[in-house]
Amino acid sequence: MYTAFASVYDRLMVDVDYPAWAAYYQSLLSLYGLRTGKVCECACGTGGLTIPLAGMGYQMTGVDLSEEMLFEASQKSRRAGTMIPFVRQDMRALRLHRRMDGVLCTCDGVNYLPSADDVLAFFLAAWTALDPGGVLAFDVSTPYKLKNILGNRFIGDETAEIAYLWKNTYHPENESVYMDLSVFTHTQGENYQRISERQIQYAYSQEALTALLAQAGFTAIRVFGNATFIPPKPTAQRWHFAACKPQAAPDTP
Repeated sequence: MYTAFASVYDRLMVDVDYPAWAAYYQSLLSLYGLRTGKVCECACGTGGLTIPLAGMGYQMTGVDLSEEMLFEASQKSRRAGTMIPFVRQDMRALRLHRRMDGVLCTCDGVNYLPSADDVLAFFLAAWTALDPGGVLAFDVSTPYKLKNILGNRFIGDETAEIAYLWKNTYHPENESVYMDLSVFTHTQGENYQRISERQIQYAYSQEALTALLAQAGFTAIRVFGNATFIPPKPTAQRWHFAACKPQAAPDTP
């Protein structure tokens, strides 16, 4: 996932307000008293949230499955003057050299897990990576968004330096969206480089995710909609989950 596409990812995401998103996560973690400490961001991508969270005082570690995305993240981190370790790992088998106070999975990371078993594997791995009292927080695109907003949709845009074509196909049998991306970047003269990738996102209900968190042993589960601190509406496009590993929790649930 995200191989050659990693080199153009940030140019396509230029309109995303990552500092504001990081500030939201700071507030979300603060609900559990986590205003500083060791935090691992899974599916960190190019570090768009990892780096501003480090600037807020968290001791960040970035984890992703894509070497190319991690390379971009490490370059950005150096330019920002932050010392963040970026590690290639599958978040379903997260293994860190020290326990964390928080584990994050932002920007649809959980949506890329193809089954409930994979989601549970991630929750269990996060549980093991956390100290007792630690917090797991993540966000997902909702089933409503995948079906009605992304759905069967074609999107395209063009600037002087980059153009993209984005075709989505919704599959109701497993509530997934296949996203076929073709990006054209200007190289020299009238020449362009084409980068093509397919991404697949899967929908999970609020009830299913809550049950899987509880099955993994998490408590104090909260769900908010669209970067707010109110319960999500039926048309919410994003859910934000947060949960706690109890203080007296064993190493495994």
